[in-house]
Amino acid sequence: MGKTELMQYVENLVERKEFPSFKAGDTITVHYKIREGNKERIQQFQGVVLQRSGSGVTETFTVRKISSGVGVERIFPIVSPFIERIDVNKHGVVRRARIFYLRGLTGKKARIKEKRR
Repeated sequence: MGKTELMQYVENLVERKEFPSFKAGDTITVHYKIREGNKERIQQFQGVVLQRSGSGVTETFTVRKISSGVGVERIFPIVSPFIERIDVNKHGVVRRARIFYLRGLTGKKARIKEKRR
């Protein structure tokens, strides 16, 4: 069994949920299932998408938010079974696919223009 055949096999095993389309610069809310002991709850992580990378089963996206004055980034696999749903709050206007320059900006400088419909 070759590497490509193995990847194909894994892709067939994983069930993909349908999420709304989003890209870097968009503000999204990720509803993430957290298991504590034998209890399960859903935690919301709202922030700006910094990047989407990879393709197929290995695709991930990075979300950044400011939590009590500290920047917090979290990387989510797109096929994670723990992601309940993703809401797109705002579509941002950026001219890059990876907006890591946002890390160096604070306050009003870190704002992203909203796309008009």
